[in-house]
Formats: sequence, structure tokens, C-alpha cells
Amino acid sequence: MEKNAEQELTFKFQMMEQQIVAIQQQLQAVEQTLLDMTSLNLGLDEIKKDKEILASVGAGIFAKAKIISEELVVGIGDKNYLKKSIPQTKKLIQEQILKLEKVRESLEGELEKINEEITRTMIEYQGKTG
Repeated sequence: MEKNAEQELTFKFQMMEQQIVAIQQQLQAVEQTLLDMTSLNLGLDEIKKDKEILASVGAGIFAKAKIISEELVVGIGDKNYLKKSIPQTKKLIQEQILKLEKVRESLEGELEKINEEITRTMIEYQGKTG
């Protein structure tokens, strides 16, 4: 194999490696968000009127607070908020979890395609040199 072809092959593998690293980082973020959402969904079951909780005031500082209503204020993006019941909020979280699982499947599919391309490229390279 000539030197130019080897350089091209090396460049191609480096590009695929960069894609794999980027996808793995995205997958890690999706997995963490899925864990957080699942935990939040379970935590909503603990919200009861007159229950005492620790409410975050920021930077790892908490204040004791008492829940006066089981109605939640939910951010829906762009600094917009809606009042939702706990069951409505749990449904919203479940929908987000389903969307995240689809994103995870898509990212895993992309990884699989890159791995197949790597295998195909290696087989082609071995065919040319063997």
C-alpha cells in the first residue's frame, strides 16, 4: 500500500474515533439525564401536603420548608411555567423519558454504523495488502 493511501486510512480512522468519542459523550449525558428523570419521577411520590422538606436555595444551601400544596410549578422552557398536579407532572416526565430513550437508541445506532464502517474499512485494507 502506498504512503498516501496509508495516510488517508489513518485520517479516516482518526475521524471515526472522534465521532465515537463525541457520540459516547452524548450517550453519557443522555444516560445521566435518564437517571435524574427516573429519580425525580420516584421522588414525586414523596410529595405530600404538610410534609417538611429541605428546599435548595442554591450553591448547596438548603432551607427547611413545609409543603403547603401538592400542586407543582413546572418549567416548560423559555422561562414559561405551568401549574401541574403530581400525576400530570409524572406523565410529563414519562414522556421525556421515552424521548430520551429514543435518542439513546439513535446514538447507539450511530455507534453501530461507525463500528461496521471500521470493520468494512479494515477488511478492504487487508484485502489490498494481503
